[in-house]
Amino acid sequence: MKVLNLYAGIGGNRRFWTDVDVTAVEMNPEIAEIYQDFFPNDKMVVGDAHQYLLDHFEEYDFIWSSPPCQSHSRLNFSGRSRGAYKFPDMKLYEEIIFLSQWFKGKYVIENVRSYYKPLIKPQEIQSHYFWSNFSISDTMLARKKVGNDKGMTLKIKMEQQGFNITNFYGYKGDKRTLLNNCIEPELGLHILEASKKNLYPELFNKEAENEQRPEGNTRNSNAVCR
Repeated sequence: MKVLNLYAGIGGNRRFWTDVDVTAVEMNPEIAEIYQDFFPNDKMVVGDAHQYLLDHFEEYDFIWSSPPCQSHSRLNFSGRSRGAYKFPDMKLYEEIIFLSQWFKGKYVIENVRSYYKPLIKPQEIQSHYFWSNFSISDTMLARKKVGNDKGMTLKIKMEQQGFNITNFYGYKGDKRTLLNNCIEPELGLHILEASKKNLYPELFNKEAENEQRPEGNTRNSNAVCR
């Protein structure tokens, strides 16, 4: 299964994925280096995820995209009091419309709950919005504490998220924010498995049949012995 992981960050959503051929795209070279430490077998592209999607979308079975959320976040709305106005980044909706019309595989686009009513209705799970062409069942996976509150040290943050970063490659931003931006790995796996059930229903139907079949049941179990 060929997977395209856009705006990959350090790979929170990808952490529990197995048996997949992943291409990750990340604009920041320092963050891309951290990702590669965790997932050395993935192909890493350092560049513009939005443009890469347009140029390569037909090469994949499943696409995950997590465009930057800052301009859609409720935190942006609260910034009005400081005169920090900014337009919502419409690349989010460009990707939703584009994939819904042209992509033949399965896709999911993730973002935060926005301060405005979404222009295209998403599926809502925990603190996330998801736009996809398959159904994602709700889950009780709890959102981990993501704030940079007093006492929330980098060490505690890494322990919470399960990422032990030993080399930041000169990254100058708030290192805790790298972890805040991670999708919960359990949720990433939950969504990938849902996409597989849609891509390969015959495999999952066969597994379900095998689970329901009583032990020792054979094709000729009702035959009369003579």
